[in-house]
Amino acid sequence: QVQLVESGGGEVQTGGSLRLSCVAVGSALRANLMAWYRQAPGKEREFVANSLEDGTTNYEHSVKGRFTISRDGAENTVLLQMNSLEPEDSAVYYCKSTWYWGTYWGQGTEVTVSS
Repeated sequence: QVQLVESGGGEVQTGGSLRLSCVAVGSALRANLMAWYRQAPGKEREFVANSLEDGTTNYEHSVKGRFTISRDGAENTVLLQMNSLEPEDSAVYYCKSTWYWGTYWGQGTEVTVSS
């Protein structure tokens, strides 16, 4: 059974930075895809960024140039470095990892950006 453990959320002021971390425990195989999503109160969960097995990364338009997703080469770990944070970035951030047999989600870590 794969479990995703997230950490790094918190509260920062506008313009600040946070780094989120997600570790996938329970699989010896490297995940095909690891990604971050977020869900603000009253809104649907939305895509933030992903990192594919071949090294390709993709970002949601509003975070391009501010957020950077990276993966540990040997471990199923994905990081999300978030810079120049804005109040609109406030949300619960979820990690997602996909293998050929299935997709798993973390429990979420909350990010609050105050103005």
